[in-house]
Amino acid sequence: MLRTPSGGAVSGTAATDSGLMSIGSVLNTLRDEFPDITISKIRFLESEGLVEPRRTPAGYRKFSADDVERLGHVLRMQRDHYLPLKVIREHLDAMERGEAVRLPALGRQRSGEAVPEPDEGPTAARIGRDELLAAAGIGEQELTEWESYGLVAPLADGAYDAEAVTVASLVVQLGRFGIEPRHLRLMKAAADREAGLVDQVVAPLRRHRNPQTRAHAEARTRELAGLAVKLHAALVQTALGVRLS
Repeated sequence: MLRTPSGGAVSGTAATDSGLMSIGSVLNTLRDEFPDITISKIRFLESEGLVEPRRTPAGYRKFSADDVERLGHVLRMQRDHYLPLKVIREHLDAMERGEAVRLPALGRQRSGEAVPEPDEGPTAARIGRDELLAAAGIGEQELTEWESYGLVAPLADGAYDAEAVTVASLVVQLGRFGIEPRHLRLMKAAADREAGLVDQVVAPLRRHRNPQTRAHAEARTRELAGLAVKLHAALVQTALGVRLS
């Protein structure tokens, strides 16, 4: 059975007596740890060969407990380490062969101190436009509209970073409550202003002659971004008079 680098495993598996689950049950199981997960994302990961559920004679997907754990491992590696799917697939395959493997050290992580950049390879997960459409379960016209509002933007080479998937997923979820992408321009403008404030604080560090000081700017940016996000969430909760569990 696969284990995550930290020894964790997907909790709350609602497996049937046969150990097989429908895709809807898998979705509910994973949502505790991955609130942004969608059926489209699970299907996309299957199409990329990250998981291979069984099929009933009628064509319905049936996932085993190991399949669910594998999906949790994949999502955790994307979320915490920004690894491309190709690297994740190779890592999992090596683990299944019983090889002693370690996660590659990338240039940025969600928490902790900055780690050294590798000499080669990408520093963050990147996906193509078709992959983003599939992961978010949206069409070309919707993505084009979101880009026109500045909610999602491609990188210089036309690919998208890991956060684009998160943003797309959240836009879809808000849409279920009748909040349209055009309504989110205010949030984007507020986020840009907050980012600008953080940039002002860390700009002197980034321009410093000492390489170590410049490297510290990345850690300081993450720390300030985390505080800004917490403050924003607290202010919204205060304004609405609600508390999020």
